[in-house]
Amino acid sequence: MRPGKGRMREELRFTLNGTQVTCGGAAGLTLLDLLREELGLNGPKYGCGLAQCGACTVLVDGAPARSCILRAERVTGRSVTTLEGLADPDTGALSPTQQAFLEMEGAQCGYCLNGMVMSATALLRANADPSEAEIRSALRHNLCRCGAHLEIIASVRRAAELMREAGHA
Repeated sequence: MRPGKGRMREELRFTLNGTQVTCGGAAGLTLLDLLREELGLNGPKYGCGLAQCGACTVLVDGAPARSCILRAERVTGRSVTTLEGLADPDTGALSPTQQAFLEMEGAQCGYCLNGMVMSATALLRANADPSEAEIRSALRHNLCRCGAHLEIIASVRRAAELMREAGHA
C-alpha cells in the first residue's frame, strides 16, 4: 500500500475467548471494529464511540475495557473475553451472569446488556458477594437508557448467588 492510501496491515496475536488467534489487524483499528467487522463477534456494541456508555465493554486480562477506543494492537499478547466467551464452549451453557440477567429480566432494549454483563462478570470474579453500593460502583460507567437499573442490580445479586451455588465463589 502506498502511504496515505488505506491502513497498513499488521499481524495481531492474542487470546480471544480462550483461543489463540492470529489475525491481520489494521494499524489504528479499534478493538471493537476488529471484533465486530473482522472476527464477526456481535456481543460488544457500538454505542457512543467515546468510552462513555459501556456498550462496547470487553474484558482484557480480566478487567473491563472500552473496546471502542482501545486500539487493537494494544491487546497483542493479552487475553480478551467478549460476551460470546462467557458461555461454556463445550455445552453452550450460559455463564452465571448471563443466566441471572435472563432470569431477573435485567434488560429491556438490550443495548446496554453487553456492558452490564461484562462489568458484572469482572466484579463478581473479584468480589463474590458485593454490596449494592459495590454493584452500583462497578456499573457506574455503563449507561442504561431504558431505566432497568433495579432489574440490573437484582441480576448481579442473582449472578452472585448462582456462582456460590456452583462453587465458583
